[in-house]
Amino acid sequence: MGAGLSSIITGEAVVLELRAASFAARGLGLILDVISQVVLAILLIILVLMASSDLDESAIRALVLSSLVFSVVVVPVTVETLTRGRSLGKLATGLRIVRDDGGSIRFRHALIRGLLGFLEIYLTFGGLAIGVALFNEKSKRLGDIVAGTYSLRLRVPSKPRIVPNAPPYLQGWIARADIGRVPDATARRAGTFVQQAYLMAPASRVSMAMSLATELARYVAPPPPPGTIPEDYIGAVLGERRNRELARLRQAEQRNATVGARLRKLPFTQEP
Repeated sequence: MGAGLSSIITGEAVVLELRAASFAARGLGLILDVISQVVLAILLIILVLMASSDLDESAIRALVLSSLVFSVVVVPVTVETLTRGRSLGKLATGLRIVRDDGGSIRFRHALIRGLLGFLEIYLTFGGLAIGVALFNEKSKRLGDIVAGTYSLRLRVPSKPRIVPNAPPYLQGWIARADIGRVPDATARRAGTFVQQAYLMAPASRVSMAMSLATELARYVAPPPPPGTIPEDYIGAVLGERRNRELARLRQAEQRNATVGARLRKLPFTQEP
């Protein structure tokens, strides 16, 4: 099952999209956690058997059972509580357990997950956890559903940053063009299109490019050369607009530096 997106609305009414972990990532993290817990349990049992040679059989069984519970319940619950939803397996796979509202989990959430995890992971050999996660949008296991948590993917691949620029056949025209004050909303839509165009379907990409190019053309004169591709037109306008803004900022910095140098000089020469 692929990873889904969870919409979280902040106090400023801003919608944040949080990417839930995929079933494969959760499975790998769980396997790593189980391996570490089993290794810990084996080590503790070996130590118990070595140190309890003088105890009777019932006492040894009690200590072995305590070692198992400590390894597969107490340690995971403690680690998730102290790290706010991390563990060895989750750290390796870039995951973190969070509440359904996106906040950090507390002891109560970790305890519910730990107790039910013993049932669905160890007593059913993972069958219950897999069965529930396969039919859940966020790949939740039973412990997550009861605790109100899910696994958040922290390592999201960064998207390529596309810098808009004029193609060679438009560089001469855009260098002489007069670009007026493009509204911020229009500039944002055009900038977003440039960054996400490669993800769009071809028909939608062409339609959106034509619409945005038409909107930008209200603030640019003269018109581009005949046969200009709308997407190239958008890149040329945005790129030149950026370059001119940078040039204006550099000029302003130079003027400020010149004025500052003059102000630092004494306005008169002191008499001896």
